[in-house]
Amino acid sequence: MTPGALPAPKPGILDIEAYVPGKSAAPAGITLHKLSSNETPIGPSPRAVEAMLAATTHLELYPDGQATALRQAIAEAHGLNAANILCGNGSDELLGLLCSGYLSPGDEAIHTEHGFLVYDIYIRAAGGMPVVASETDARADVDAILGCVTERTRLVFLANPNNPTGTYLPFDEVRRLHAGLPGHVILVLDAAYAEYVRRNDYGAGIELVSEAENVVMTRTFSKIHGLAALRVGWMYAPEAIVDALNRIRGPFNLNALAIAAGAAAIGDRAHVERAVAHNSEWLDWLTGCLEGLGLKVTPSVGNFLLVHFLDAPGFGAAEADAFLTERGFILRRVTGYGFPNAMRLTIGGEEANRGVVAALADFLGRPTT
Repeated sequence: MTPGALPAPKPGILDIEAYVPGKSAAPAGITLHKLSSNETPIGPSPRAVEAMLAATTHLELYPDGQATALRQAIAEAHGLNAANILCGNGSDELLGLLCSGYLSPGDEAIHTEHGFLVYDIYIRAAGGMPVVASETDARADVDAILGCVTERTRLVFLANPNNPTGTYLPFDEVRRLHAGLPGHVILVLDAAYAEYVRRNDYGAGIELVSEAENVVMTRTFSKIHGLAALRVGWMYAPEAIVDALNRIRGPFNLNALAIAAGAAAIGDRAHVERAVAHNSEWLDWLTGCLEGLGLKVTPSVGNFLLVHFLDAPGFGAAEADAFLTERGFILRRVTGYGFPNAMRLTIGGEEANRGVVAALADFLGRPTT
């Protein structure tokens, strides 16, 4: 080996901040309540578990490279054409494929100020330049996004609802955003939390994708369907975009267990409805309790809350994080998202929800309501 000649990644790779998942450990001997990763407390559909177990009898066989059963189940559940559906190893993979397929070095992709950190990672990994559009009151701002568009823009990522804020854009605003984009720019609607939203002015994006040639919608089975461990995501997109991404994705990017479980899960509407009902009840309850303790909570339509802590010494997010961790309540610090004095709290089961409120009351020295 020539002295000094060591392998080096391509330019820009070492400038990327690696994604850090939510913490998942508590001190020894303490009951763990993991409220850091927006996982559902309801768990997966029993039908999904049964289908997955049945699929384990043929682990020697490669999975269906087209994920046909899953695509057909998704199409049936949403009234879509299966040819417009692409499945991936979580929706994260699909976001990465969009960057790989449509960004060349020097191209730009826009995401919002407090948007999902993975957008920045995939944009940079593809050699693109991330452009950050400011938000207003922790909500995407259509005019700010459109003001960032240049001749180099190729992708616009909009998480709707957004993580970690829980805010959303009404669908008429999404339409206005799309109308202001050049035809060669793809609008990516990341609707990972769509199933939780109960607002009459919200739309996940299916209708807009059906009408346009430059809009895609991504969804996930990791949240309300409870299949985070299996990594199942899907995209609804124009056939031309599906065709392009099929050419660069891995030939067996979804395993057989994920395909079987996903196909069963999306058909279990009763399970989804139970998860929605649980979330709606406890989202309102937790918001009221936390505000009653004097904490600011960003209004959320997802399965989590962005909780802002006090500026007083000893009562900030860092101190709250240490206090809660010692008691087994694991929340998500969101400094990397631009909120150094806030934490994201996932809606958990009853025991976890009541317990975290009691723990925060102790931390703040205030009685629970």
